[in-house]
Amino acid sequence: MLDGLKNNLRDAIKKIVKSSGIDEELIKELSKNVQRALLQSDVNVRLVLEITKQIEIRSLNETPPPGLSRKDHIVKILYDELAKLLGKESDFDFKSGKQNKLIMLGIQGSGKTTVTAKLAKFLTKQGYSVGVIGADTYRPGALVQLRTMCEKSNVEVYGEPNNKNSPDIVKNGLKYFESLPLDVILIDTAGRHKEEKDLLSEMEQINKVAEPDLAILVIDGTIGQQCFNQAEAFHKTIPVGGIIITKLDSSAKGGGAIAASAATGAQIMYIGTGERIDDLEKFSPTRFVGRLLGMGDIQAVLDLAKRLENEGDDVRLKRISSGKMNMDDFFYQLEEVTKVGSLKGFLDNMPGLSGMVKDDQLDQMEGRVSKWRFIIQSMTKEEKADPDLMNSSRIKRISRGSGWPEHEVKELLKNYKNSKSMMKASKGRQMQGTLRRMGFG
Repeated sequence: MLDGLKNNLRDAIKKIVKSSGIDEELIKELSKNVQRALLQSDVNVRLVLEITKQIEIRSLNETPPPGLSRKDHIVKILYDELAKLLGKESDFDFKSGKQNKLIMLGIQGSGKTTVTAKLAKFLTKQGYSVGVIGADTYRPGALVQLRTMCEKSNVEVYGEPNNKNSPDIVKNGLKYFESLPLDVILIDTAGRHKEEKDLLSEMEQINKVAEPDLAILVIDGTIGQQCFNQAEAFHKTIPVGGIIITKLDSSAKGGGAIAASAATGAQIMYIGTGERIDDLEKFSPTRFVGRLLGMGDIQAVLDLAKRLENEGDDVRLKRISSGKMNMDDFFYQLEEVTKVGSLKGFLDNMPGLSGMVKDDQLDQMEGRVSKWRFIIQSMTKEEKADPDLMNSSRIKRISRGSGWPEHEVKELLKNYKNSKSMMKASKGRQMQGTLRRMGFG
């Protein structure tokens, strides 16, 4: 996804990270590199200039918070400004006790009918009861396609194959679904060129008939800067409340699509990532930008750090941060990390480590964590509290109990001691320390 933008932004970050010092010239160079990266990805010129100006001003004038280097702070500023462009994470705000009506808008070929079916399935999986009205009377086969796709999720589609009056179909469909216990009704409309007055007039009529709770604009992620103009044209006719971007799985021009929200003030809510009916995922600006910059899923890392701190008792935290961590604490941290998911997923989410560790190394790490868990569980309470008690006879007993060779037990003890001293040096607070606690430092 967006490989060109991703690589260019990461190259810009590398120049900052590898520099011997930060000065005004380097910050201006970063600004130009980011400009180039965004423009090549077809982000609107005005938006690019606004973003890079803010990056420059903040990088030159802001003082990094305690514990954060100036280099890291500049990278975080870049992350902040790109995430701000995409808005906040957004979700549907359905009102209970009524049928919530959503109208789907978009240019012909944007994938709107497919997205309507995908969204119907997505919402049913969330526990909502959904009905769909097929009001695209221009494209041959649109109603058949909609019904075929919605059958897979047992969603009923109302349509009138012989009626060419879309507003009437919507009116009749709403009346048909009126007595049914539905939470959401999706209305699929015709998609043609943004400047066709007939289409815009028809949309206005449908809007009056339906009185939708939300208008969702479906945008093709492959068309670049045209997205901005499209979004603006639709928004002037019907206020757009949410955006879904399709075809982001293969787009080199996705930067234009992700900037389309700026034309409407609406949030990107979902993105289509493939052809299957399940290929629709909730859009998170922070996660998206984190992946672009090679910073992984920043929020996942912050959540982990918060949980490690909140769930650990004060005594445990004091032990860890002072370098007096025992084997119980070490085991506790291993368990906490595995709550995030696989180690590969965890490392992919780590700032600066995303994509840096090879798959075969990850497999070795995953196996090591699994071994350590069994070995630690085979220790006595006293041994966990004070691993310095370990001698050859205890190591033999633990080896037999865990089912792993003695050299594996010794390897764990070696890594535990390394982690303990490194945790002391890092005050137990840095996320890099999490890896060191696990013996990968």
